Amino acid sequence: MRPPSWRFTALLVVTIVVAAAVVGGQDAGLSATPAASPAELEALDASQVVLGRQVYLQNCASCHGARAQGAPNWQRPDIRSDLPPPPHDDTGHTWRHGDAELASIIRNGLRDVFNKTPELTMPPFKDRLSDEEITAVIAYVKSLWSPAHRRYQEEQNRRPPMPMATPGRNQ
Repeated sequence: MRPPSWRFTALLVVTIVVAAAVVGGQDAGLSATPAASPAELEALDASQVVLGRQVYLQNCASCHGARAQGAPNWQRPDIRSDLPPPPHDDTGHTWRHGDAELASIIRNGLRDVFNKTPELTMPPFKDRLSDEEITAVIAYVKSLWSPAHRRYQEEQNRRPPMPMATPGRNQ
């Protein structure tokens, strides 16, 4: 029997940590599913959403899908033990991240903490996209989420940013 890949192990560790946080946070009123809130959602800027969709289709769709559906089997490591690109619609986890974190990932790329290959898990787009285009892509992606997920994401925007791992090669 083949030992589990490091990607599988990483996914398992992340799952356990998230589950522990959810179970531990239930006493504090936290839950894994965002609660519906009566708060009004700010309307998305339609022109930003249109621009964001164009930029998304030109730069993101080749990996994340033309309908933001993600790669097939995105939750399972591929042949290289990399997790495929996730969806950016309601079925993924993008809505769990604040705008600053999403912009940083788009701008600087992302390296999974367990990635030992020379490539980033997601490449940086800072040399291809302007800040306006990055903001527009985020607006477009938000347009794909349910009101409950948008409210949850807005809560993330009000929290202090979490430190992000640098996209450089792991040592």
